[in-house]
Amino acid sequence: MKVLVVGNGGREHAMAWKLAQSPRVQQVYVAPGNGGTARDKTLVNVPITDIPQLRQWAQDNQIGLTVVGPEAPLAAGIVDDFRAHGLRIFGPTQKAAQLESSKAFSKAFMERHNIPTAEFETFTDPVAAHAYVDRKGAPIVVKADGLAAGKGVVVAMSLAEAHEAIDFMLVDNTLGVTHNAGGARVVIEEFLQGEEASFIVLCDGKNVTALATSQDHKRLLDADQGPNTGGMGAYSPAPVVTAEVHARAMREVIMPTIKGMEKDGIPYTGFLYAGLMIDAQGKPKTLEFNCRMGDPETQPILMRLKSDLVEVMLAATSEGLDKIDLEWDRRVALGVVMAAAGYPLNPRKGDAISGLPADAEDAMVFHAGTTEKDGQILTSGGRVLCVTALADSVRLAQQKAYQTASSIQFDGMQFRKDIGYRAIKH
Repeated sequence: MKVLVVGNGGREHAMAWKLAQSPRVQQVYVAPGNGGTARDKTLVNVPITDIPQLRQWAQDNQIGLTVVGPEAPLAAGIVDDFRAHGLRIFGPTQKAAQLESSKAFSKAFMERHNIPTAEFETFTDPVAAHAYVDRKGAPIVVKADGLAAGKGVVVAMSLAEAHEAIDFMLVDNTLGVTHNAGGARVVIEEFLQGEEASFIVLCDGKNVTALATSQDHKRLLDADQGPNTGGMGAYSPAPVVTAEVHARAMREVIMPTIKGMEKDGIPYTGFLYAGLMIDAQGKPKTLEFNCRMGDPETQPILMRLKSDLVEVMLAATSEGLDKIDLEWDRRVALGVVMAAAGYPLNPRKGDAISGLPADAEDAMVFHAGTTEKDGQILTSGGRVLCVTALADSVRLAQQKAYQTASSIQFDGMQFRKDIGYRAIKH
């Protein structure tokens, strides 16, 4: 069977790497892929991003299964297009992907179906938004409504920061995010205290299978300082997700979401990622939904998956997830993101990367923002690499990942030195 992975990030490199291990697979293609997938002898990059063109290519090349990594093609309707032409594809439809592509849609959905989340209001008028913030006080959270590649959220610790975020997102619309109404819109919500966890499941429209738990580190600098990013590292499993929290998340968040989508006439298929805030009492509230696996959580999760991912995807695209039991490596996986100079606001591109270690059974370097040029690997995005290692404990996995990363060099590289510190604290 020929398999296509859509996307060019670290998540897609990890997915393609895992899918290529299946004995059922003849070839894995990645569209458009990156420098890491170009280097991997088991993968083939396909330089197409246009959806109708890619679908035509998939038809011409008899692709048996397509797995979509990032949010943009999902929000653009790639699943609808492929399915309309009889192609097997794993991901949510354009309508279902609104759970991620519109913060306003997802908050209204949660309110309607009694899914625990932060109190919120939605605004298009800056004056009303400023007045709301003054009334509520800080800390408070301001979110751009639309896809902003993980950069459309400001956790404002002061009123000044909150007002600045409103002007940035609504008045200047610096992010250039527009949604259904054709203009900028923000969701302002209460600040939640607790510990974050990434809760990722597979859905086939009716059945749900939870993936291994994970936790990522959003802030750029050690000890959770500095600006928010798309994620600077992650590990799996996450001790904060106890058996009780897991059961509660399934019962109060995941199942009501799947049933709610079905009830609203938008059955949900694909990966569903619930970003949860877990309070001191172990009560989860939903911070956000993503319609894909998280990045960098995918890298540690897939390093721990022992099941054949192709078998899992085939079951998930034929309402057969109830027949699947996932098998996990008992070890801990931990991934450290190495980011470009200037990340997150103005990442520099074109720096040469040297010292990349060979792949190993217990250590992998997944590429995200890289490209191959004249036999050299260059930086081409904000988050460049995710160095991921497996070991018997969080501390050992942390040591192994940093040891693996120690030979890698590129100008201006930034990475945190404390990925996994919360689990070591537990």
